Amino acid sequence: MNINNKETERKFLIKKLPENLENCEKYHIIQAYISRNPTMRLRKRNEEYIFTFKGAGFIERTEFEYPLTREQFEGLMKKTEGNVIEKYRYIVPLENDLIAEVDIYKGDLEGFMNVEVEFKSLAEVADFKIPEWFGSEVSLDRRYSNASLSLYGLPQG
Repeated sequence: MNINNKETERKFLIKKLPENLENCEKYHIIQAYISRNPTMRLRKRNEEYIFTFKGAGFIERTEFEYPLTREQFEGLMKKTEGNVIEKYRYIVPLENDLIAEVDIYKGDLEGFMNVEVEFKSLAEVADFKIPEWFGSEVSLDRRYSNASLSLYGLPQG
């Protein structure tokens, strides 16, 4: 759970999957959106249920997470808009104690993959050495936000 109420991250497409991905920690994620402005997301991660509120912004923005019961999650899912996103998230260790979160999508987004890296500060963002298996950066392209993917699908072009 995010307890500092700030999220600082960059997002990239994936050129090729990292080696030994099958040995990494893995989560099954189902998520949907009640609102996109502001972002209000419901997520089931394995057997954990979470409501997330995210403020405006790209690289750095406010984020609050609240645990839900299964019943609360199921009730709120009836209020979502757009498509439900299903994906597997792999936790891949990087240099300097950073973590890459590799998402491999299922369902309507089958075959799409991206990777996010969360940082403790903007200074860490500036010093980040992009691994060679990362593809193009899409941090500033809203079309690649999960909220947009759930509503519009994959960007064309």
